[in-house]
Amino acid sequence: MVGFLLRALVVALGLYVASRIVPGIAFTSTESLLWAAILLGVVNAIVRPVLIILTIPITILTLGIFLLVINGLMIELVAHFLKGFFVSGLGAAILASLVISVVSWMVSWFVGPGGVEVMVVRR
Repeated sequence: MVGFLLRALVVALGLYVASRIVPGIAFTSTESLLWAAILLGVVNAIVRPVLIILTIPITILTLGIFLLVINGLMIELVAHFLKGFFVSGLGAAILASLVISVVSWMVSWFVGPGGVEVMVVRR
C-alpha cells in the first residue's frame, strides 16, 4: 500500500509538471490532482493491460508506438470520470503521458530502484 501511494505521489508530480508544460491539461485544485494520480494508478493497473492485449496486432505494426496512444487514452479516461481534471484532447493526453514518464524516470533515477533507504551507523 505504501508503494502504491509513493508511486501515486510521483505520478501527481508528473501530472503537475504536465499541467504546467502541456497546453490543454488543467486541474481545479490540489485535491483533484491527487485524486487523478490515484485514479490513474488504478486505471493503469486494471484497464491498461486489457487494452494492451486487445491491441497487440496494431502495436506490433507500429513497432510499439501505439502504446503512447493507449497511455493517452488512460489519461483521458481519468479526466472523463474525475471532476476537476480537464484534458482538451488526445494529443494533449499523449504529451502529458510523455511528461509523466520523464518525471517518473527522473525521480526513479534520483531515488533508486529500492526507494529511499536510510542507513544508521552506530559507533
